[in-house]
Amino acid sequence: MTAAHRFRNSARYWRTPLLPGADLLTAEYHDHEFAPHWHDAYTIPVIVAGAEGYRYRGSDYVAEAGGVPIINPGELHTGSKAVEAGWRYRVMYAPVQFIHELADEVAGKPQPLPWFTPGVIRDPDLAARLANAHRLLEDGADALAAEAAMLDALSTLLVRYAQTQPEPSRVAADDARVATMKERLTGDLLEPVTLAELAQAAGLSPFHAARLFNRATGLPPHAWRNQVRLQRALAPLRAGVPVTDVAAASGFTDQSHFTRHFRRMFGVPPGRWQGA
Repeated sequence: MTAAHRFRNSARYWRTPLLPGADLLTAEYHDHEFAPHWHDAYTIPVIVAGAEGYRYRGSDYVAEAGGVPIINPGELHTGSKAVEAGWRYRVMYAPVQFIHELADEVAGKPQPLPWFTPGVIRDPDLAARLANAHRLLEDGADALAAEAAMLDALSTLLVRYAQTQPEPSRVAADDARVATMKERLTGDLLEPVTLAELAQAAGLSPFHAARLFNRATGLPPHAWRNQVRLQRALAPLRAGVPVTDVAAASGFTDQSHFTRHFRRMFGVPPGRWQGA
């Protein structure tokens, strides 16, 4: 494929009242790389063209055109091109409550929180349903058709692929130490925190505290804290709070620092994301 046929770095975030609380993305990327991050929603992408590579739960995957590389909420992952041209995709960031309630409705009784096995779902029929629903939602011309297509696509996904999350096999004492460190990191996002303070709170040496935290979360403490800051910044951005104010209230040193981290997670600067 020649340079002329490479995808551009182009991303459009948008929202629809038919899927309350969701963010939707129509994008193509050539050389953008997503740093390790997570979303509080279910990430439901459909690769339209090209191929995306990503790392998730300790393994590397490649999602080609027609692939549906679902990421469970709160799960760390990356994203970058897997072919020279890059990739084009459509993504629904569907709220946990919406998907959980839909699972209950589909089953006709209360269900555990849906969980999807790591890896790329290769199901052409499902991919077509998801892509069609995404297009209709974005077009906005026929709300009835768009909502019906969305519910059809998401319920098909649940019926065919939703499972129950396996119980983690962790040591209870380690869980408690990690929880203590997370609490210290998130208590006040404006307050500086040192590794020595984290280690003292967990009853560990700085070396062992950093290693345990990284092993449990996939990120060192400072990077994990920045991810929390980014997640907490979304609500005020949606509410129209100026980007400069959100950056300061989230604990970033300045707007450029905030913008740099935000772009690495969402592929666009916060002002453009907010404009959706």
